[in-house]
Amino acid sequence: MVGRAYAIFDTAIGRCGIIWSSTGIVAVQLPEAREIDTRRRIFQVHPEAREQRPSENAELAIEGIVGLLQGGDPDFSEVSLDAGGVPGFNRRVYEYTCTIPRGETRTYHEIAKALGASGAAHSVAQAIAKNPYMLIVPCHRVLEAGNYTDRISPYGGVISKRRLLSLEGAHPVASKTLFEVLLPVAPSRPS
Repeated sequence: MVGRAYAIFDTAIGRCGIIWSSTGIVAVQLPEAREIDTRRRIFQVHPEAREQRPSENAELAIEGIVGLLQGGDPDFSEVSLDAGGVPGFNRRVYEYTCTIPRGETRTYHEIAKALGASGAAHSVAQAIAKNPYMLIVPCHRVLEAGNYTDRISPYGGVISKRRLLSLEGAHPVASKTLFEVLLPVAPSRPS
């Protein structure tokens, strides 16, 4: 195979996409609202990729992704990644992220500290936001301080971190609603 290829595949949350090269997986695209939007996103980011039957490595990744989205606990350790265009710091963040057990989370600050770069929480957040290997590198397990889960990666499609974590049995803090913010400061009613 020369260049990059992609495939669209069915999962419990919709049709996902995977892009690969001869070196390994280049990116995973979670489903957008419509399949055409998922394909459009792939073409925007990887215009050179051509639709093909998945390679053995891509098939291994697809099986793991399908299993994870059905609530399973797949092992992605045998899936090769093409990290050719990924900055060194981001690679370190992704390697560490892969060690976070299913059902657990870490904050950007905790990862920065674990990497010996305690002042680099913002850089960790940027790396996580740019993670092209959605689910293979479980960036949904990395949260803001306070364990809020509302941010979605550009490769995340319409699914939220909160939903991915709930599939794994994790219960992060949800962002407060307007009602929850105002309730504590509302004047009490006379009895």
